[in-house]
Amino acid sequence: MPGPLRTVYLGQFTDELANEIAGALHDAGIAWTYKQAGAIGKALFIGEWGTRLYVDDAKIEQAREIAEGVKAAYDAEPDA
Repeated sequence: MPGPLRTVYLGQFTDELANEIAGALHDAGIAWTYKQAGAIGKALFIGEWGTRLYVDDAKIEQAREIAEGVKAAYDAEPDA
């Protein structure tokens, strides 16, 4: 039986981008979790502006590559 999942910080992203990255991580079979700032946290703490993603520490390099690819595609999309 495998031990407990250990996660490491992947980064802080806008809520929309974090959602896109999470979908790509899921599709790649990488375990992930998140911490999303609430309205009060965003109002009181300048560093709480988005969603923080955490991933399986054994797959951090693959997760970084996925996040960078999703971010590049997200940045390349024309504004609606």
